[in-house]
Amino acid sequence: MIHAAYLHIPFCEHICHYCDFNKVFLKGQPVDDYLQAIDQEMKMTLNRYPTNQLDTIFVGGGTPTSLNEQQLFHFCESINKHLPKGENLEFTFEANPGDLTKEKLLILKDAGVNRISLGVQTFNEALLKKIGRTHSAKDVYQTIENAKTVGFENISVDLIFSLPTQTVQDFKETLTDAFTLDITHYSAYSLIIEPKTVFYNLLKKGKLPTPGEDIEASMYEMLMEEMDKHGFTQYEISNFSRPGYESRHNLTYWDNEYYYGFGAGAHSNVNGIRRSNSGPLKRYIEQINSCQLPVFEEHQVTKAEQMEEEMFLGLRKTVGVSISHFIEKFSLNPLDLFEKEIADLVNKQWIEVKQNHIYLTKNGRFLGNEVFQAFLGVV
Repeated sequence: MIHAAYLHIPFCEHICHYCDFNKVFLKGQPVDDYLQAIDQEMKMTLNRYPTNQLDTIFVGGGTPTSLNEQQLFHFCESINKHLPKGENLEFTFEANPGDLTKEKLLILKDAGVNRISLGVQTFNEALLKKIGRTHSAKDVYQTIENAKTVGFENISVDLIFSLPTQTVQDFKETLTDAFTLDITHYSAYSLIIEPKTVFYNLLKKGKLPTPGEDIEASMYEMLMEEMDKHGFTQYEISNFSRPGYESRHNLTYWDNEYYYGFGAGAHSNVNGIRRSNSGPLKRYIEQINSCQLPVFEEHQVTKAEQMEEEMFLGLRKTVGVSISHFIEKFSLNPLDLFEKEIADLVNKQWIEVKQNHIYLTKNGRFLGNEVFQAFLGVV
């Protein structure tokens, strides 16, 4: 059964230097046509692949809150019309500090949204400019204060470390500022420089002074220590929460469960078929208007691939992979299936096997990608 849905709003009022998500400048775009298309995609998909109820809905981007108030209201109406909401629904909207007015917050609250995820990245004003962000640290405080006033209790903030010229001290100051917000969840990622971004082009020209692996590792170690010190549990490699405020939507991905993906460039995993939607807006809208699902490519996931995914996605979580759940799902024991790989990783002290779980050690968290790769192409 499908219990989660992701919706993609690709519009941005500015493009950040590190971002490689499917996005376009807002100005001059067919926003209303796009919202009509995503409405139709939900309707067609739910007719073809119905579900009783959703436990999580996540609206990401782009910048979902770049929609004006009227568009935001109609978009939320559309979601509530088509998607069956469970009793204990987690309903998240991504937003940029500064874009999220009190009026927009009230629209979201009235529509049943109960979780806000803010792209803060850093509190250092000079670094914010360097990475192409247009908000200020002051905007962050104001937005969170407004969200709390409107009644939002579940607020998450995204941070990025290992930014160009960033020092360990810079990142420590950002964490100190972040802990004054009195919120429930933090996601913190090291900068990954992706092709087709401003940063990638600068790196190719030798004009991007990144801190380097050793400093990045020091930042990550400090992140884990500071989060623990401030009462936030690390439940996944890059995610920390107060007890009970883990992102249930993201756990859908790491638990390797099915989810819908709506919108241009969105990905889905429905009944064992992974799909990606057409990315260009014109193509996406044309397919919908022709009464087709806007599929760009699809792949039937084999049992072997599912088992490998279960390992490398599950190992992202601090609790790791449940051996009994793996056996229940695939009728095979991962300790037998990946015997050589697990023995090698245990020997390197990158993973541990205890009772019913296989999980990363603290050292293993620094080398996650190498651990995950060990399970690819094995079965």
